[in-house]
Amino acid sequence: MAAFPPRPTGSEADVFRRRRRGRNIAIVLVLAGLAVLFYAVTIVKLVLP
Repeated sequence: MAAFPPRPTGSEADVFRRRRRGRNIAIVLVLAGLAVLFYAVTIVKLVLP
């Protein structure tokens, strides 16, 4: 049987959630930036043959 790690305390869980939320926001911003970049490159390629 595998030994499970102990559950984090309340404050540890809060820190973990804050860090995860920060990472998720960073990933969303990077993906949105890439989408805008691809959109802009496509528009430029259509306008300037």
